[in-house]
Amino acid sequence: MTINITGTGSALPEKVVTNFDLEKLVETSDEWIQKRTGIAERRISGGETVSTLAADACSRALEMAGKTADEVDLILVATCSPELLLPCCACQVQDLIGASNAVAFDLNAACSGFLFALNTAYVYLQTGIYKNALVVGSEVLSKLVDWSDRGTCILFGDGAGAAFVEASGEEIIRSNGRRAGMECMVQGSDGAKGMVLSCGERAVNNAFTPKRQMESSYIHMDGQEVYKFATKQVPACIQKALDRADLAVEDVDWFMLHQANVRIIESVAKRLKADIARFPMNIHKAGNMSSATIPVLLDEWNRSGGIKEGDRLVLSGFGAGLTYGASILVW
Repeated sequence: MTINITGTGSALPEKVVTNFDLEKLVETSDEWIQKRTGIAERRISGGETVSTLAADACSRALEMAGKTADEVDLILVATCSPELLLPCCACQVQDLIGASNAVAFDLNAACSGFLFALNTAYVYLQTGIYKNALVVGSEVLSKLVDWSDRGTCILFGDGAGAAFVEASGEEIIRSNGRRAGMECMVQGSDGAKGMVLSCGERAVNNAFTPKRQMESSYIHMDGQEVYKFATKQVPACIQKALDRADLAVEDVDWFMLHQANVRIIESVAKRLKADIARFPMNIHKAGNMSSATIPVLLDEWNRSGGIKEGDRLVLSGFGAGLTYGASILVW
């Protein structure tokens, strides 16, 4: 038993914020931002929410898969920026798209969230508990960003990406001889280093404790530590997954990485000794959308015809937690 992605979808806010727009808010420049991050612009919510973006992305994924909402068994929403603590975003999405028969819940692994959710769906489907799932990463990070902090406000954008996955009991062999579906998944966490990327929630203030100062509700990041973590852990994680699947770097057609920083992606390619042309990127126009980056990139590459049947993909991400993961699948 394996799973196949039969539909993808994405949704981005209408508002485009360029580096030149940010020059008016903080001391920075388009040249400085592009040189260090590869980002030229990002989409910022003008009222779109995590749930509405997720619902739009899910609807497009279902349309591509040729499925209706009432056929969905499971909805997993990966997010670290929901509008509500209760109810969960996945239940809001269930209501918005009319998937009345689905089980729905959220998952938070920050920028690794979509991968963790995809792997969770794989386990559910592999065991036969469910036959299909909508897996979506959705974020409105703009509400968590301190727009006076030039170290973080230049990085993040809003958006959502989704994949409809189905269980496959039959072995599907592509024309190039590869077996379609998930081949391997690797996940990891390093909580001891978690505070290098953080965002506070409510402090413990109740009738039985002294009043406490509320934690900062903005994203705080030690950029150098995150960079060192990512450039070391991501290639190691990908190599571990390849080794488990008895594959080589040369066996992979596309490496679809979390879009955090072009320098990180280039460093990963260099460490793996892989051609950077096999690393699709959209960071220049979308920025870092946390859990949404991989599924949005996947949908864009899929709809543009970049992915062909039988292509082998490595999906890999890293994020707050610290979390990291890699999955290998044949399209």
